[in-house]
Amino acid sequence: RIIRSVVKTFKYFFGVRFEVKGLENFKVEGPAIIVSNHQSILDMMGLMEILPDDCVQVAKKELMYAGTVGLIIYLGGVIFINRKSTTSAKMVMAEVGKSMATENVKVWVYPEGTRNCTGDLLPFKKGAFHLAVQAQVPVIPVVYSSFTTFYNPKTKLFTSGKIKVEVLPPIETKGLTSDDVSDLTDRCFHTMRETLFRLSGRPS
Repeated sequence: RIIRSVVKTFKYFFGVRFEVKGLENFKVEGPAIIVSNHQSILDMMGLMEILPDDCVQVAKKELMYAGTVGLIIYLGGVIFINRKSTTSAKMVMAEVGKSMATENVKVWVYPEGTRNCTGDLLPFKKGAFHLAVQAQVPVIPVVYSSFTTFYNPKTKLFTSGKIKVEVLPPIETKGLTSDDVSDLTDRCFHTMRETLFRLSGRPS
């Protein structure tokens, strides 16, 4: 909460405004998997605008060594995964699943697996959706509008702008099995992609 309060003030220095919709969709009983698109470090400011209290993030291990940013997310209780080791990643996600149930927390995952500021979505990795089905918990999609109109990923420079953030209704997984993971992933991808285009004011 302390980190969130501090980071939320950054938007005033950078001239970034947030328009948030659908926060009521976080109000599900028990654990859940939250999935969102991931464009740049600006996501951190948007994240702090809506992050539920009972939520932990999953991020790549490399971010742990990213200077001040690494320190902030480490202190924020982020769970780090070694993407280069499939075995390690699976073991961590298995532990995440156990903790999610015993500690009654929501887990925030970026299914694209890396930053993507193209104005579109990269194909989703299935780890978060396997976890949701195994734990029989809902998936809550979150979409940030495209930063492309005011952010240059090559120079890492941006002008002031507005970011729309929308929390979509939960997608239930009760009764689903591992055979349904691909369909669940595709459904979430297409729903989020349509929302991304709508929020960004571009045709789907």
